[in-house]
Amino acid sequence: MICQNTIIDDRLYFDTVRVPKDRISVVIGRDGSTKKEIEKNGEVKLTIDSDEGEVSIDQMGDAIKSNTAKNVVQAIGRGFNPEKAMLLFEEGMQLVIISLREFAKPGSSRIAQIKARVIGTGGKTRTIIEELTGSFISVYGDTVSIIGDYLAVTYAEEAINMIINGKKHRTVYEFLERKARELRFKRIEESFG
Repeated sequence: MICQNTIIDDRLYFDTVRVPKDRISVVIGRDGSTKKEIEKNGEVKLTIDSDEGEVSIDQMGDAIKSNTAKNVVQAIGRGFNPEKAMLLFEEGMQLVIISLREFAKPGSSRIAQIKARVIGTGGKTRTIIEELTGSFISVYGDTVSIIGDYLAVTYAEEAINMIINGKKHRTVYEFLERKARELRFKRIEESFG
């Protein structure tokens, strides 16, 4: 996922995000609905080059919303459905993309093994991580991506790194169960505080 920032004038910025060609239609959505929603919520204008797999993001308003729109496009490009990607527009939500190329050569069987371990048999491991942390996970291409609030993303990323580094699934599940109790407690404290 390549991003490029360019200053257009004193106020406006423009980013280019590379999106896999098979995900461009998802960024656009039926009758352009996803594109329009990203433009509205992110106060941006999207220009999509389907042939090159590039999405240009022109900032039309708030810089933070524009950056969030870029993250939404990246999330869709990394395999999330638009509904989950749009959660990034909610306060406190973030996207983390883990490149598996750091752990193995692109296209090697090691990347396939890591992806299989993160997903688990019948999707069990991914589901457990999502349920215990309150995050959403996408395994796509040579990446594993996470959407959630700060704590959810932190715990999910740590669990995924444990799996990548060869820890037993049981060890990861025990870690997540401890963190899930902490997470529930912190969220209860926040709701009263």
